[in-house]
Amino acid sequence: MNELASRIARDLDLPLAAVAAVLALLDEGATVPFIARYRKERTGLLDEVAIRAIADRRDMLSDLDKRRATILASIREQGQLTAALEQALMACTTKAALEDLYLPFKKKRKTKASVARERGLEPLALKILAQPRSFDLGREARPYVSAKNELPDEAAVWDGARDIVAELVSDRADVRAHVRAIFGKHARVATSAIKKATEGKRTAYEDYYDFREPGTRIPSHRYLAIARGEDEGVLRVKLEIDDDKIVGDVHRMVGVDRRSPAAGALEQATREGYERLLRPSIENETRAELKARAEREAATVFAKNLESILLAPPLGERAVLAIDPGFRTGCKVVALSAQGELLMHKTVFPHGSAAERARAAAELQAIARRHPADTIAVGSGTGGRETEAFVREAVPDTTVVSVSEAGASVYSASDIARAEFPDLDLTYRGAVSIGRRLQDPLAELVKIDPKALGVGQYQHDIPEKLLRERVDVVVETAVNRVGVDVNTASPSLLEHVAGIGPTLAKNIVAHRQQHGAFTGRSALRKVSGLGPQRFEQAAGFLRIRRGEHPLDASAVHPERYALVERMARDVGSSTDKIVGDAPAIAKIDIRRYFGDDLGEPTLRDIVAELARPGRDPRAAFEAPRFRDDVNGVADLEVGMELEGVVTNVTPFGAFVDIGVHQDGLVHVSELADRFVEDPHEVVHPGQRVTVRVLSVDHERKRIALSRKGTRT
Repeated sequence: MNELASRIARDLDLPLAAVAAVLALLDEGATVPFIARYRKERTGLLDEVAIRAIADRRDMLSDLDKRRATILASIREQGQLTAALEQALMACTTKAALEDLYLPFKKKRKTKASVARERGLEPLALKILAQPRSFDLGREARPYVSAKNELPDEAAVWDGARDIVAELVSDRADVRAHVRAIFGKHARVATSAIKKATEGKRTAYEDYYDFREPGTRIPSHRYLAIARGEDEGVLRVKLEIDDDKIVGDVHRMVGVDRRSPAAGALEQATREGYERLLRPSIENETRAELKARAEREAATVFAKNLESILLAPPLGERAVLAIDPGFRTGCKVVALSAQGELLMHKTVFPHGSAAERARAAAELQAIARRHPADTIAVGSGTGGRETEAFVREAVPDTTVVSVSEAGASVYSASDIARAEFPDLDLTYRGAVSIGRRLQDPLAELVKIDPKALGVGQYQHDIPEKLLRERVDVVVETAVNRVGVDVNTASPSLLEHVAGIGPTLAKNIVAHRQQHGAFTGRSALRKVSGLGPQRFEQAAGFLRIRRGEHPLDASAVHPERYALVERMARDVGSSTDKIVGDAPAIAKIDIRRYFGDDLGEPTLRDIVAELARPGRDPRAAFEAPRFRDDVNGVADLEVGMELEGVVTNVTPFGAFVDIGVHQDGLVHVSELADRFVEDPHEVVHPGQRVTVRVLSVDHERKRIALSRKGTRT
């Protein structure tokens, strides 16, 4: 453990004691959110990002060690493991370095070199590599000429010998590392159009028909676009590099001695090996790394956007009406209670004749009287703006909010939706999702495949495993930061609570349905599968309103209830009275409670939680406002200032919904009155912004916007 902790501390530039503490906690089964929130003294206040980095580094080193052990065992079994080779393998810090050392010992499919070895040419190849000063080409080759070995003449002999030399040089770990480094630093991505696929056709890849950019500078979205174009058979992609310079470097590395008659054969074999074996291999590696890097960056962008959406301000526990708009099939209207329960559903037709519009208005007014709500959520899809106008006219005393429909149809047809509403038509399920995501975006959006939410870039091209890992981290962080009401939460939400998981989440809901609402955190211990360790991990993130203990609705962990009771007694109060009592809380002297496992960070968290128990860290909800006179692209004019909502952030800018059914793009250069390197520095999905229209391309439906000089 000490060696592992030292290595991770060194790699991540973190304090050794803190890293060792995190590793110990992880080994004990602690989750990252629990460690970050409730073990601050042990970790020296490391945040979730640092703790996850430690966990990820531990896993990476574990995988590296497993691969190292496999390689050592394989070479030892072949009887070729020397002390020097073992030392070199043990010193490897990357998988690439390990594989380079292992390459000469891997079982290969049939190659030109293996055929030449079968024909007995390896001794001649080794002579070429040795470059003796006395070396007669004809005399050396003549003994190997053999019809039986399919070596009819000296030329065939030299070809075979060079094949062996080419493979030996190409397999050298130092040569591969050098060439890999050159490609990594200097290779240029070059693309061209495939004539058959592009001649006389328009494609989405026209910017890349004749394109070059250094691999070190190409942004992730551009490389992923190129990769997709190649996969679709539109683009031809290669890496450009100074091959002659690399071959010269390899000649120097193998030590070509021009005083030897074998030098020419060695140079020729080295060049052939580079062109036939080494270059294709390293080019594939480099391209794979470029794609992996682009995928990681795209996954990071996706994760940042997803976090903003999940942590969007909630309307809160207020009854709402929700409408999934539609022209021909009508608008699906649902009434939801303050807790998101479906109270009724109906279809109205406001977009037909005047008579139909009047009838729809009367029906909506009747619904509003029967199920009073001061807010009506309207889906942002087709017919959204027209439906908003209708609702404002029909029910003028309510707040009308445009809510993104992204993913609502995916939820409607999902197993989760069928389980929640087995007898409800899926078109109404979409309306329910729209209303609930206004009430509590986090609780509702965790039910939907994040890829369906319309954020990020090329998320469908990102490997599922990588995307899932990033998504799980974001969702877990968001859920545990906000906390979960255990008596109303769905299994989809509960499973992301630290220490819970899908099976236990279902057990909690089943217990709740069978025995009624949980009366306190202690009652959770009766849930099947929720043992002491899981309870310790989860309890602080689960909320029970009006529970048996005054702190059951707070983020104070049950392990600290006795401490709070002591604090209350010390200031002449009681636990139920001190919660929210600012004067009493101000009297608490936290220095009196310092202990071996309890210091200022945790004590300050407890005092803050007493002041505002169960506080929601999300911002207060404020409805976006679109201009009533701007409903489509045709209504836009250059110079017009509009209020909008950021829907997506990418490395090249932000997309903004300005209420015209087509998001506009604020290029990164137009995001602020200063230089912006990363758009996430200044905007995030869900943010309300004021933008100015720069240009409108009606044919391509492209809207260019700017935030420069605007109010927000």
